Amino acid sequence: MCHLDIEEHQYMSPEDEWDRDLLLDPAWEKQQRKTFTAWCNSHLRKAGTQIENIEDDFRNGLKLMLLLEVISGERLPKPDKGKMRFHKIANVNKALDFICSKGVKLVSIGAEEIVDGNTKMTLGMIWTIILRFAIQDISVEETSAKEGLLLWCQRKTAPYRNVNVQNFHISWKDGLALCALIHRHRPDLIDYSKLRKDDPIGNLNTAFEVAEKYLDIPKMLDAEDIVNTPKPDEKAIMTYVSCFYHAFAGAEQAETAANRICKVLAVNQENEKLMEEYEKLASELLEWIRKTIPWLENRMAEQQMKAMQQKLEDFRDYRRIHKPPRVQEKCQLEINFNTLQTKLRLSNRPAFMPSEGKMVSDIANAWKGLEQVEKGYEEWLLTEIRRLERLDHLAEKFKQKCSLHQSWTSGKEELLSMKDYESASLMEIRALMRKHEAFESDLAAHQDRVEQIAAIAQELNELDYHDASSVNARCQGICDQWDNLGTLTQKRRDSLERVEKLWETIDQLYLEFAKRAAPFNNWMDGAMEDLQDMFIVHSTEEIHSLITAHDQFKATLPEADKERMATMGIQSEIVKIAQTYGIKLSGVNPYTNLSPQDITNKWEAVKHLVPLRDQMLQEEVARQQANERLRRQFAAQANIIGPWIQTKMEEIGHVSVDIAGSLEEQMNNLKQYEQNIINYKCNIDKLEGDHQLSQESLIFDNKHTNYTMEHIRVGWEQLLTTIARTINEVENQILTRDAKGISQEQLNEFRASFNHFDRKRNGMMDPDDFRACLISMGYDLGEVEFARIMTLVDSNNTGVVTFQAFIDFMTRETAETDTADQVMASFKILASDKAYITVDELRRELPAEQAEYCISRMTRYIGADGPAGALDYISFSSALYGESDL
Repeated sequence: MCHLDIEEHQYMSPEDEWDRDLLLDPAWEKQQRKTFTAWCNSHLRKAGTQIENIEDDFRNGLKLMLLLEVISGERLPKPDKGKMRFHKIANVNKALDFICSKGVKLVSIGAEEIVDGNTKMTLGMIWTIILRFAIQDISVEETSAKEGLLLWCQRKTAPYRNVNVQNFHISWKDGLALCALIHRHRPDLIDYSKLRKDDPIGNLNTAFEVAEKYLDIPKMLDAEDIVNTPKPDEKAIMTYVSCFYHAFAGAEQAETAANRICKVLAVNQENEKLMEEYEKLASELLEWIRKTIPWLENRMAEQQMKAMQQKLEDFRDYRRIHKPPRVQEKCQLEINFNTLQTKLRLSNRPAFMPSEGKMVSDIANAWKGLEQVEKGYEEWLLTEIRRLERLDHLAEKFKQKCSLHQSWTSGKEELLSMKDYESASLMEIRALMRKHEAFESDLAAHQDRVEQIAAIAQELNELDYHDASSVNARCQGICDQWDNLGTLTQKRRDSLERVEKLWETIDQLYLEFAKRAAPFNNWMDGAMEDLQDMFIVHSTEEIHSLITAHDQFKATLPEADKERMATMGIQSEIVKIAQTYGIKLSGVNPYTNLSPQDITNKWEAVKHLVPLRDQMLQEEVARQQANERLRRQFAAQANIIGPWIQTKMEEIGHVSVDIAGSLEEQMNNLKQYEQNIINYKCNIDKLEGDHQLSQESLIFDNKHTNYTMEHIRVGWEQLLTTIARTINEVENQILTRDAKGISQEQLNEFRASFNHFDRKRNGMMDPDDFRACLISMGYDLGEVEFARIMTLVDSNNTGVVTFQAFIDFMTRETAETDTADQVMASFKILASDKAYITVDELRRELPAEQAEYCISRMTRYIGADGPAGALDYISFSSALYGESDL
């Protein structure tokens, strides 16, 4: 014997459990009696009978068994015909046994209580039957029966004003919810716009009458009882509303189809949005590269060092400020492209093909071209700065030598043009001759300086000096003057030689003084020129070489001083002879313009310049030592940062296959890994600062490190891009898992298999290892089948299978996807099996956004059986899985 559990946990939520220990509310009992009786009669009339009193007419079990046969469509055991109490109990037990056979727990009540006419237990039994045979199969989005029926009501009545279905009692008191249900499915039966919220009885009666007359749903409730009861009975309302659900069951198939279409359209809309975003970002990045390259290709040299240094500063701003955001955009573009392709693959859509010229490879090639031009631009800048530095040095040196030369030549042409020998005495002529010989010696000594001036002018021209015209003019003037001096010198010598034979003696001492003083004077001029000579060096070795040369010069000073003393001794001898023989000297040496005081003054000047030169060289030593410290400071950091970046790159190369745990844990670990890398940025910035100091100090080489700032920058950008790509791969795995329903255990199994056969531990399998992996997972592979699989996992013929490609293949093998045929079948349901669908049907069955999406993209139906404005959903469904328009 079965006992009925009228609380019925299997079908109702706890708040709706029947409390068998408390008496029913009288109003609720009245509503249940009327509703359950009408419900039973709606089925019993199919067998030609009915009940009048629910607790009496089921007591003998006959009509109870008949009711179960009608609603189940099955035959029950033959009833006992006797009228004794035990016959009635036997029949009721047959009915209860049948209910038990349908999976319903039956406890707490026996057939005796039904036979005895227990109202509460009889109503509970009927409610259990209603739950099992009228409500149990109602489920929307995998909810319970009650929740499913409530969700169905909420969705159907959502567009209607003054309707807010939250329960199965007071939400139905004003009748508008019932009227809305009818109008939603049969708008021809009720004019909803004329209903008023303040007329609940009228609204309820309208719904009851229309349902009974047109929908074959008997009147199960009284409008007055519902309105006058504070909280109508849930079971009565649910029973009546379930009849509407079954009456409109055909429409539910359409709703399921609409949900499938909405899901597919949402995927398509999101993919199209991602395509548009990719196109926009790619266009902007390519446009920036297009505009930047001409700037970097502009090699218009400036004439001034300051202007070229400004160009260098502008280039540093480009590197520090303008380029980094574009590097991030390029990385984000690649990530967006990979994510989009993953989503298209997961939704069974063809791969995205960007517009011509906007492929990831196009972006990479354009970027590569940018970096090549950028590198050439920086090299050009540094070369130009070195050239201008050299030009400034040469120009200053040219001016100094020209000034010295012009100072020496000042008045020489006038002297050479004098005709003083015409009225001179014999001694004076001889003196003039010796004086001229000394001048020729002096002239020859200055030939080297003129050649140096010409050589410097030529180099300034070769290096494209901005003021070359004035240099050339000055150089030409000096050369012309030099040629004129040579001509005048030769003419004077010829004149003196013509009269030299007329003169007999010459003062040897004056001549000797002149001959020794002139070279010594020239030596002092050269020494002073060397001591004041400008220099430019780029290393401590070069400055030490200059110091060595200076030390060697200083070592010659004692010997020079001896020569000075010897020369001055000649003058002393002249004075001594003049005093001895009473010769009255004129006070000047007839053979030279150099006086002893000139020699003394220049010697003092040389001695004064020596310590100044010492100081200048020591200052340059200090500057070069400071430069060397900058080199070592930069090298110390670069030799740490460079290997650190390389190490991190190698670690990232292994991290995608070595990390364990769930994908979310892997994602968190990678995010932390990325943050640690970002936190290292301060070291790069410090190195950039040291690099800038080096360039400002015109340091362009560093023997202490093989890493340049360019190496570090490129490595850093590659490191940031690589970690971002690795994170994106895990994100795509999460997308794959969530979209395809792949469990974390399956993904872990896939990863373990991949790691086992990734023999080189580089995140890739070669074809032989991939074949072994598939065989280990149960694949029976022939050559043809394996070749087909390789085209899927290695479409670019790289010769390797990446982890992402392996995951994609395994998820395709284990997960289901929607297809064009499924979407087509869903549209066919919405179109009531027609080959076309109307605009009204789309707007009625789909949410507004998805409906307008379909309307704007569907082509016109061209069949003869379609009305004007009919749309072709078949070609639209196929297009959803065809090539994208973007």
